[in-house]
Amino acid sequence: MSEVSFDGRVAIVTGAGAGLGRSHALGLAARGAKVMVNDLGAATDGSGSGSDAARAVVEEIRAGGGKAIANGANVADATQVQAMVDEAIAEFGHVDILVNNAGILRDKTFAKMSLGDFRMVMDVHLMGSVYTAHALWRHMCEREYGRIVFTTSASGLYGNFGQSNYGAAKSAMLGLMNVLSIEGAKYNVRANMLAPTAATRMTEGLIPDELLALLQPETITPGLLALVSEEAPTKMILGAGAGCFTETKVYETQGITLQDADLSPETVLARMAEIRAPENQQVMGNAFDQTNKYVRNAAAARGVTLPGE
Repeated sequence: MSEVSFDGRVAIVTGAGAGLGRSHALGLAARGAKVMVNDLGAATDGSGSGSDAARAVVEEIRAGGGKAIANGANVADATQVQAMVDEAIAEFGHVDILVNNAGILRDKTFAKMSLGDFRMVMDVHLMGSVYTAHALWRHMCEREYGRIVFTTSASGLYGNFGQSNYGAAKSAMLGLMNVLSIEGAKYNVRANMLAPTAATRMTEGLIPDELLALLQPETITPGLLALVSEEAPTKMILGAGAGCFTETKVYETQGITLQDADLSPETVLARMAEIRAPENQQVMGNAFDQTNKYVRNAAAARGVTLPGE
């Protein structure tokens, strides 16, 4: 395997003033990328602003001999995002890599959560990722090169108490990534997801102090760099934390096919163990793979031969 290098590449990293974003920006710059360091400078709940944090990271990169500029756009504002992308292209000529990392937390149980807090978290995590990807999509397709990473979370993949807004936003990114990986394939634009567990401002108080030392952002960034490299995969959910790397997949079980009188809710409940059995489970390449599976199974149950089979 050749050494991963980003010489000649340009990256935008959102939420890069601290924590994971800072680590990603420094990691990209250390391997040759020119980096736009975006950070609104808000608190973890999204309040306040100021781009001092972004400028500090830019100074770190420049002190190491790299090239970087700071940007304070709010990713939840489509107009500001477009201006950010325009600035990056004007400064560096093009953009090859987008790391959607910006995020906030407004945790409460669903019963106590205001719709405003739900919407705010969705706007930053989900719509912020949509706005940045959309602003760069045609640019990347026209250049026939692009690497986009969405930052998801175990809260979105598996759920976490008190994080209905955060979990919903992080889960929604999966659908976006799946579609973009398909639509971008012929243009060499690859889309992936990073599911990190790290010690950052957003995890303070949630993880025991004795474990924080194991979960530093720097243990995750190598995975991010792999996902935006020349040899990057596409349509992957890469779990990362404490130097551990895993892949999360969505599987569909083999299931059952019901006909006639058996086609009832009572039979579905009675045979739930068979429906959920993991044997012969598979990954669907796209939505039509599932449709075709159901049609084939139903046809086979009725003794019907489909054209081409």
